[in-house]
Parts: sequence; structure tokens; C-alpha cells
Amino acid sequence: VVCVFLCHQEICENPQFIVGGASRTDICQGDLGDCWLLAAIACLTLNEKLLYRVVPQEQSFSEGYGGIFHFQFWRYGDWVDVVIDDRIPTFNSQLVFTKSAERNEFWSALLEKAYAKLHGSYEALKGGNTTEAMEDFTGGVTEFYEMKEAPKELYKIMKKALERGSMMGCSIDSLVPARFETRTVTGLVKGHAYSVTAVEESQHKEPKVRLVRLRNPWGQVEWNGPWSDNSKEWVSLSKGEKDKLQHQSAEDGEFWMAFEDFKKNYTKIEICNLTPDALEDDKIHKWTVSVNEGRWVRGCSAGGCRNYPDTFWTNPQYRLRLLEEDDDPEDNEVACSFVIALMQKNRRKERKMGANLFTIGFAIYEVSPMHGNKQHMQKDFFLFNSSKARCKSYINLREVTQRFRLSPGEYVIIPSTYEPHQEGEFILRVFSEKRNTSEHFASLSPLPLSPPSLPLSLSLSPLLPPPPPPSLPPSLPPSLPPSLPLSLPLSSVSSSPSQPAPANAGEESEEDQQFLSLFQQIAGDVSTGSTGRPVRPVSAWGSVSIVLGWVVNQCAPNLGPRFNPICIRSMDGTGRLNLQEFRHLWNKIKQWQGIFQHYNSDQASSINSYEMRNAVNDAGFRLNNQLYDIITMRYANESMNIDFDSFISCLVRLEAMFSKSHTNTSSPYYTDPRSVCPLLAGLVTVHGDVKRALYLSWFDLCDI
Repeated sequence: VVCVFLCHQEICENPQFIVGGASRTDICQGDLGDCWLLAAIACLTLNEKLLYRVVPQEQSFSEGYGGIFHFQFWRYGDWVDVVIDDRIPTFNSQLVFTKSAERNEFWSALLEKAYAKLHGSYEALKGGNTTEAMEDFTGGVTEFYEMKEAPKELYKIMKKALERGSMMGCSIDSLVPARFETRTVTGLVKGHAYSVTAVEESQHKEPKVRLVRLRNPWGQVEWNGPWSDNSKEWVSLSKGEKDKLQHQSAEDGEFWMAFEDFKKNYTKIEICNLTPDALEDDKIHKWTVSVNEGRWVRGCSAGGCRNYPDTFWTNPQYRLRLLEEDDDPEDNEVACSFVIALMQKNRRKERKMGANLFTIGFAIYEVSPMHGNKQHMQKDFFLFNSSKARCKSYINLREVTQRFRLSPGEYVIIPSTYEPHQEGEFILRVFSEKRNTSEHFASLSPLPLSPPSLPLSLSLSPLLPPPPPPSLPPSLPPSLPPSLPLSLPLSSVSSSPSQPAPANAGEESEEDQQFLSLFQQIAGDVSTGSTGRPVRPVSAWGSVSIVLGWVVNQCAPNLGPRFNPICIRSMDGTGRLNLQEFRHLWNKIKQWQGIFQHYNSDQASSINSYEMRNAVNDAGFRLNNQLYDIITMRYANESMNIDFDSFISCLVRLEAMFSKSHTNTSSPYYTDPRSVCPLLAGLVTVHGDVKRALYLSWFDLCDI
């Protein structure tokens, strides 16, 4: 079937954007399998304020019409405006996808097109969960109830949800995919999304009958049991009671059913709340949400769940500080209420490239203040401490949400995929009641829901690696024999100095003379000045690389092939090394070799990329998470291992970047990463791939 995109005047006469107000009967499903989206749109029509937030008013095919329409959606913390033209896919001049019961009404079809554009295509809308669209229409937070585990007060929860403007959907699970959207004998459809549009009680008889009104987005196929459109139960109700319940005997996809039948036939119900207020509580609280965007990077920060202890600790970590207990005089428990929502990003949009939803979840660990506010918790912490709380289960949904009550204190949240090495972006939201003045770390800005003037009762901040170790004091010059390099023992080279030790004129030791002899053999004829020190430097691009290659092969013969030439830039920018710079480089390589051997515990000639974070820290560099991601992308192989050549090359580059940032602060090509990285990391509106490309470009600019 070939679809043709036609504009409104080519489809019907007298086209209208909205006819007689937007209502749930304006949504009828077409040939696209997006019942989950249409069920959410039907719920959206029940709240006029929410509807016109998504579908801006004063749009029409007449006054000021320019051939375009715009709609607004919540997208991972921000509201985005999506503009489309008025051409809609048709076949034989009939709409192929969503349509209205009124042939000349187009708002629902255009809204579906805008949502398809948001996700890249109509194809991307096939199959989904109603909560996805509900959250994209409201920015709310969703909670699930399995009918077999539903609380006793579920009816009260549902009624209160609608009173507070929440959106609700429900479905019947089908264990066999081939039976999705198959009708049962009662007229209900398995594997299909329904909207919950009303919850009422019949006042005519005692005891009162609790009723639920639902809508099938097909616009037809309804429940045929008790309280269906033409059932005998309606005969006993007065006309006034029928009018109150808006009872109609029409094949429009909407029907009533008894609450007990609802629980018996449906599998789960989803409620999208505009605020995280507990629906079993009669009070309305004031909430604040802290939002942070993160990323799981294969080989660096995609550590998987607790079942993988060797990599679990590398997952992104967020510090949660609960500072004030709930202010509830009827509750004697000292606890703080909060809701955590972990959402994976862009998986639907990337489906055409083979992406599917990951199985995600999170765990919460209690930490003591002695660990520091910014410290990334290490592997041993998770080996010897159990989680304080965690999500109910890891599941392949776009968002996993759960409510908690914990004692005041400090905690760390670990969001993760179930399996390690799965790369993707996510957004972590933490909702907390705002009751008392509390401390808030500046790394995350609170987004007030209501009212904006109250303080935050929670603090959430990303954890950074521990600070670098202090620089060690300079040691004596290394002891090198005057013979050819092949007889040099590397063990005689000191690894401690971070800067070369100056030589005193006229007091050269035997060690100095031996080192100078080696330097002269490499550099050739060397003239000396008044200090007796060489003034002709050795080429950094020639013989030094041979010496460094010998260093690796003599001292670590099991580390693989000869060390590749290292790109080295001298401190004066000439590309050549004098004696002190050569000694400094020698010392550094010795120090880095020791670090590499420490993490090369299995003698496999490489270290795991997940250990690179600690190795870089041990070398004295403190980087942010984005730079650790870039290091892994650039230097790790397909097995997520980093060999010695790549390890040294990386540290040489880092050494050059930090050195240049201190010695040449006016250079546009050498900028202190400790100031640049937070700037780039703050570009939250930049797509993750673009942000990583910026880091790679900056890393290349700082290359040697």
C-alpha cells in the first residue's frame, strides 16, 4: 500500500482543526499500532489545561493560516515545540492513521504526526507503553499497580487520581505475542491499551455500585458484560442518574463496567501524577524535583547491576542527602519521603538503528559523611555493604519509578542497566517534599513544582573521582651507566619526582655524569655552557622514541610489541628535549609503568578499561566523567582493554595538556580541563553524541 500525503483541502470540504471542542471521541485508531499513544491522548482531553499546553489554542485552517501547526511536548526535563505542515498520510483520500469521528476534524491526526516527528518517524510509534506518552504530555511521574498486588484502597486511589488531574491507563497482558490485540469473549482486547476516563458510584441502590468508565482507542469493540452499554443493569437507574454518568448506547469504544469486574479482567493500571503526592494520602504536599542527565559508556561507566561486582562500582553515582524528616504529627517514624524516577533516553528514536529498551533499575546505599561529598565510591565499598533500598525489579521500560521512606542521612544512588557494557543516556529525577530549610549542592539546580519559593529538602549531586595524590618531593638524579642503552637497568630510574631535579654547577655526581653520557650518545655532539649543562637538545621525534621503546621491551617484555613512538612536545615548544626534560620524561614513564603493573594483576599485557579511572587518578590527574568516557572511546580495544602503549600515550597527552594549561594560559589550544570540562558538561541541551564530539575535538587540540 502506497500512502499519499495530502493537505486538508484535498481530503474534505470545510476542514476544521477542532470541531465543538476536543474530546475523547475525536481519537480513533487507524492502521498504526499506537494504541498506547491514543489512550494517552484520550486521557489528555479530560483536562483542558493540560490539553491546551500540548495543543496550543488559536490554531485553525482559516485566520492567519500559514500551512503549519505546532505542538509542545515534555522532553527529558524541557518543553520542546514541534512544528509540522498540514500534509497527512492518506490512502484513497482517507486518513490512514489516527482520525476523528468527525471527517473534517484534524487536530488528533496532526498531534499524532507531531509526536511521530519528535521520535523520528511514524514507524517509531509502533508498540509502546501508555505512560511514555502521558509523561511526554505532562512531565509527570508514573506509578504502576499490578491488579494481583493492588492495595485494598485501589478504588479510592483511582478516584483521587482523576480529581487531581492525573492520567490513567490500563491493559490486559498477553503472554503470547501472537495473541496481542485479540478479542476475548467479553469484548475486551488483550495486549491493548485502554484509557480510564471516569470513576463513579451508582447512587440508585444500596449498597452503592462502584463503576469504572474505560475507552478503547479503536473507537469501537466494547465490553459486553454487566454495566455495558445495553446491559440490564441500566434499566433500574433513573434518567437523572444516567445523565450524571453520561450513559450512551453507542458503538464509540467507551463503556462502563463494575470495579470488581475491572480488577478481575485487567492486569495492570498506570497512573501518571502531575506531582508525586501519594494518592492514598488526603493531603496535598509541596514538592521539588532535582534532575540530572547521565550516560552509561561501554568500557567506562556501563557497569551493569550488582550481579557484576567487578564493574558495578563504575556506574554513575549520585549523592542524595535527606536533611529533614517528614512533618507528619500522626507518624512517629523518623523518615523522609521521596520518589526516584530513572528514565532512559532516545531509545524509541534510535529503534531504526536497532536500539531497544534496556532493562534498567537502581540501588540506594547509605554512606557516612567521612566518605566526602564528591568521592566516587570504590569497588570494596559495594562488596562489603548491602543496599539500603532498591527498585522493585529491573525492567525494560522507558522509566522505572518507586517511592521510598528512609531515615535522614546521606545516600548514594546507583542507576544501571541489568547487563554491563550497554551504552545509553538517561535522566534521573528525585522528587522530595519541601518542608524545611536544607542544604543544597550547586551541581544540580532544583526545579520547583509548587510553590517556587520554598526551600529544598533534598540534595542530589554527581560524584566525582577522588582528588589526586599530593606531588612527591624530587629525588636524586637517576643512576645510569655510560654504556649503550641495551645494558641500562630501568630499576635504577627514580619514579617519584613530578618535576626534574636541578643539577648544581660544579657538583656533578657519578650518577649525573652517567646520565649525561647517555644523553650525549643519543643527542650527538653537545656543547656546554658556563654551567656545564648541555645546550643542544635531543630531538623528541627521533632517538628518544628508540630509548623509550627499549624501556618497555627491557622492563616489561611480556607487555606486547615494541612501544610505539610517543608524540612529545618540549616545554619550550621547540619539539626537542634538553637534559632535564629528558630526565623528567624518563621518571614519568617509570612511575606510569608501576601504575600499569599494579592494575595488570593477571599479567595479560593490558588493563581493563574500567580500571582506567583509578589508574589515571593514581598518576595524579583528576578528570570529570566526560573525559573518562573519551579516554575509553579512544584507547580501549574491542575487548574493552587498554594495552601499555595506549596507556602511556594517554598519560603523555594528559601530562602535556595540564602542563600547557599552567605554562601557557593565553594559548587557545591548551586550556585547563578542570575549567573547560564543567563548561562543556553544562551544555545539557546539546545531544550526547554532539557533546562527546566536542570533547574529542578539544582532546585533539590538546594533542602533541
